[in-house]
Amino acid sequence: MITVSIDAMGGDFGPAVVIPGAATSLERHPDLRFAIFGQEDMVLPHLDRHPALRAASDFVHCDIAVKMDDKPSQALRHGRWKSSMWKSIEAVKTGAADVCVSAGNTGALMAMSKFCLRTMADIERPAIAAIWPTLRGESIVLDVGATIGADAQQLVDFSVMGAAMARALIEVKKPTVGLLNVGVEEIKGQEEVKEAGRLLRQAGLSTLDYRGFVEGDDLGKGTVDVVVTEGFSGNIALKTAEGTARQIAEYLRAAMGRTLTARIGYLLARGAFNRLRDKMDPRKVNGGVFLGLNGIVIKSHGGTDAEGFSAAVDVGYDMVRNSLLSKIDTDLRYFHGRRSAQHAEAGQPVARAGQKK
Repeated sequence: MITVSIDAMGGDFGPAVVIPGAATSLERHPDLRFAIFGQEDMVLPHLDRHPALRAASDFVHCDIAVKMDDKPSQALRHGRWKSSMWKSIEAVKTGAADVCVSAGNTGALMAMSKFCLRTMADIERPAIAAIWPTLRGESIVLDVGATIGADAQQLVDFSVMGAAMARALIEVKKPTVGLLNVGVEEIKGQEEVKEAGRLLRQAGLSTLDYRGFVEGDDLGKGTVDVVVTEGFSGNIALKTAEGTARQIAEYLRAAMGRTLTARIGYLLARGAFNRLRDKMDPRKVNGGVFLGLNGIVIKSHGGTDAEGFSAAVDVGYDMVRNSLLSKIDTDLRYFHGRRSAQHAEAGQPVARAGQKK
């Protein structure tokens, strides 16, 4: 059995979306159990409409719900120890749940996750990894907003963690990895990015295949399995892609309704257009994974529908089933141990990339 802790109060629509989404995941994965946290007067009416989910769940009432516009500091001050968000994260820490899923305030969720679960050994900052639809299928992109600015070692750590996630989620034995840059030439880009590339080439890791620098258009092409960047540029790329998808959808909608011939054409090709809409909808390709913590936390899109929330639960299920934390821990220990050995052979002290030795 895999137990998922749910922050039922998170997102733009709260239990009205979260509970049906969890019920859908249970239909797909009968080995799921749920620990659901929220305000009983809002959650239980929805939960009672899904008897199978009710039977597979433990519900815990929480007086406090973190608001979508709360600052992380406010959320910690008012919601620590007692909010539905905190309780759902804490369930992972205590072992009562294997993974936490929330559609709530991203900043608050990250702050509480870091405070409650702490970061893994050798990880200074966690990252948010997104599943990115591409022409080849799916890629992993990180960081998309957790760490604004990153040094070379952090980018390398992101690469190792992203490759482990790719092995767990898209089941690639040796994922290809690229660093997002302003060009593919080795002389281009910020010093941190160039240094990270040097470290990855020297590391010779057996768990990933470093392919060098990639550019923005490579995100959609699916040139590599894992694209690594720091959170500022990653978040801009994510929001740009979401906005472009909505823009194209509006263009298509307007074009299909412009003439009678276009409307007839739409009716004939409606199935294809619906599949295209689902591929382009950021709420459907759902489930950002917080990497680098001593526990698995999944961030669902705040404006998603029930099917989208179910997709986020499914991501969490796959991460647990495929032992994501174990893969990350093993890969990080191997990389840092290898780097320490290389420095010892050279008679140099180990320092973080970019720091003076």
